[in-house]
Amino acid sequence: MPVELQMVTSPPQAHEGRLLPLSWRDPHSLPRAELASCIARLEQACAENPASADLRTCLGMAYAMNYEAYRSMDALEAAVHIDPEHFFARLKYSELLYRLRALPRAEQETLKAVELARNGWELSLARKQLQEIRRLMREGTQKPAWTKPLAAPALGLLLLFIVLSLAVVLR
Repeated sequence: MPVELQMVTSPPQAHEGRLLPLSWRDPHSLPRAELASCIARLEQACAENPASADLRTCLGMAYAMNYEAYRSMDALEAAVHIDPEHFFARLKYSELLYRLRALPRAEQETLKAVELARNGWELSLARKQLQEIRRLMREGTQKPAWTKPLAAPALGLLLLFIVLSLAVVLR
């Protein structure tokens, strides 16, 4: 059993002693069968310890490695809901939002993670992520926000279509 999984399946610890498997970044670093086994064990551990934000965070990370964005989002939202002061739950939730290019929301969540950082290492992780999010926002790499009404352009297009139709018919 990998070291990361041993830490994950142990009972929830106090805030000061948290250890999460941060080495889970590359989806190809773990064979698919082993990842599926990890997910199954984490789901079982979450069922046995429903109030553990650590386990929910790990489950969300495992789902993300398995390319299950919606299940990852659900698990990470649950972790943040269980413990709003959990640094890694916030950071990983904001990282998922960042990877899905929901940049304004990712920035908000990362700022909360910056506030929750308890040491220099955590602070540097959150600041690097925040820096990357802001870089992407400056460069325009984000989902468009459909906040402007489309009635005027639609009416203009309809009017243009009518004028062109009349021009063709009256010829």
